[in-house]
Amino acid sequence: MDMSQLYDIACRTVRPTRLRQDGYAGGVACALQTQDDAVFTGICIDLPCALGFCAEAAAIAEMLKNGRTIIKRIITVREDGAVLSACGRCRELIRQLHDDNIHTLIAVSRTEEISLERLLPNPWN
Repeated sequence: MDMSQLYDIACRTVRPTRLRQDGYAGGVACALQTQDDAVFTGICIDLPCALGFCAEAAAIAEMLKNGRTIIKRIITVREDGAVLSACGRCRELIRQLHDDNIHTLIAVSRTEEISLERLLPNPWN
């Protein structure tokens, strides 16, 4: 699977939903591919009290639930189709799951992927 296929999956996962009290979910979606080519998706949840989480974390939770820890590539998109690079918290989360994830390719645009090692050269530990 290439990045464009993963992009299409992420775009199909976007489902903007209004929640109560200015909460919002599904406006950002993520698709990740594991080393064995399984694909997992997730959506963001944004709440005014900061209890939400990133789409990457949701996709990673689904991946972990299915017994996998190594991410080959990951892409995150906004509802308008724009690619969002994983935030620092999500980059560190990916890094903490498995040593091989330093090689995870993170989409920074529709045409460019950068390894986690380049994006997170000095992990906290």
